[in-house]
Amino acid sequence: MDDFSSCRDSDQRFATTRWSMVLGAGGQISRVDARAALAALCETYWPPLFAYLRRNGASPADAADTVQGFFALLLERDDLARVRAERGRFRSFLLASIKHFQANERDKLAALKRGGGQNVLSIDVEAAEDRYKAEPVDRQTPEKLFDRCWALTILESAQSRLRDRYEKMGHGKRFDVLLPYLAGTRSESYREVAAALDLTEGAVKTAIHRMRKEYGELVRAEVAETVAGDDLDGEIGALFEALH
Repeated sequence: MDDFSSCRDSDQRFATTRWSMVLGAGGQISRVDARAALAALCETYWPPLFAYLRRNGASPADAADTVQGFFALLLERDDLARVRAERGRFRSFLLASIKHFQANERDKLAALKRGGGQNVLSIDVEAAEDRYKAEPVDRQTPEKLFDRCWALTILESAQSRLRDRYEKMGHGKRFDVLLPYLAGTRSESYREVAAALDLTEGAVKTAIHRMRKEYGELVRAEVAETVAGDDLDGEIGALFEALH
């Protein structure tokens, strides 16, 4: 496989990740940058909230409205002190906050809906509902479904970043052919894959090994954007636990 070192620079983790930027608002990090980081996290990680609300009995439309109302209020607040007081996991903050929102701010949500509240993020309700319906109803509490959906969102985001990397290098076909190996679902032999990609069987094995390694690095980097402090390994463990 070609050397991907030229693309790795853009995926290097910085000491200041999105969630640590939010937690650092008011200190060395500007509030504008912190709010932008929070908005980016919300844009990526709304599906777990949608799943949580649906499992709690909300209709698809009401779940989408609640997520929009929750994020609208969250992003318009001037004071991030309550956010900073939370522990180091964005996942934990989201779940605790949506519960608080449901319990104490229903009137604000109703006012937003009556006034045609502005949508602050793009929500694909149909795709989110399809994913929700694919989950077993009798096995998961709303909290467990939230964690599972969170983990799947992490994996999908990492996969999207990996696809972008391959396509930028002109290897979109290679990515598509090798992608099933990430999940262990490929049924074709190495010989068939080698013929499809015009590679040797040895090169195919090397390419699969490298792709899996890069995917793992991107998953870790994606999780790192949602934790602060030394909690990364713990959150990685929680991700894999949620998938089982």
